[in-house]
Amino acid sequence: MKVLVTVKRVIDYNVKVRVKSDNSDVDLNNVKMAMNPFCEIAVEEAVRLKEAGVASEVVVVSLGPQAAQEQLRTALALGADRGILVQSDENLESLTVAKLLAKVIGEEQPGLVIMGKQAIDTDNNQTGQMLAALTGMPQGTFASEVKVSGDKVQVTREVDGGLQTVELTMPAIVTTDLRLNEPRYASLPNIMKAKRKPLETKTPEDLGVAVKAHTQLLKVEPPAQRQAGIKVASVEELVDKLKNEAKVI
Repeated sequence: MKVLVTVKRVIDYNVKVRVKSDNSDVDLNNVKMAMNPFCEIAVEEAVRLKEAGVASEVVVVSLGPQAAQEQLRTALALGADRGILVQSDENLESLTVAKLLAKVIGEEQPGLVIMGKQAIDTDNNQTGQMLAALTGMPQGTFASEVKVSGDKVQVTREVDGGLQTVELTMPAIVTTDLRLNEPRYASLPNIMKAKRKPLETKTPEDLGVAVKAHTQLLKVEPPAQRQAGIKVASVEELVDKLKNEAKVI
């Protein structure tokens, strides 16, 4: 079985995001970029399936600028077999990404698609669901456990009321939650090996998808700075301030 994993290039989660002086967008100059943390979990799950003998090949796909090859090479160092970059310098919306991935799936014919549930930059949590709708594949989102048996995959989902287990007939799409696994670190020998693994580059035109913006970014602002708190001497004073100043009671 072939497993296809999606990988997104985002600002490293340890970096404090800066906004451009004209508030037009986020400032990416000299900012450390990394693989989206949920995508790391997806790569780890696919590699574990391969190590368990369930998967025969792990293919990683990224959509974005040429620099996204760095994240693909990281995924290859973690154990993926080959990479595909759909290169575009445009700001790709969720629906466009889903359309491009649907074309890649049509060419690759994977038995299982594993994706991060969302990216930490846009936080849309849309692409996996849109991809399932476009391909007609069953989906299991917010996965905290994945078990493959024959042509079925059992996905334990994290929902508001607890855990829900669904069984999907493959080919299927699974999006990962934080508690699915803990990603490994790439070893130096595997980093060196990753440089020799195949990495194919395509364009949206190659896949027959027009990159079109359906939304317009008007303004980006940093969150308002949090004001300092105050100490109160008694419960009575606390209740008074909550009632008369904060007006929450």
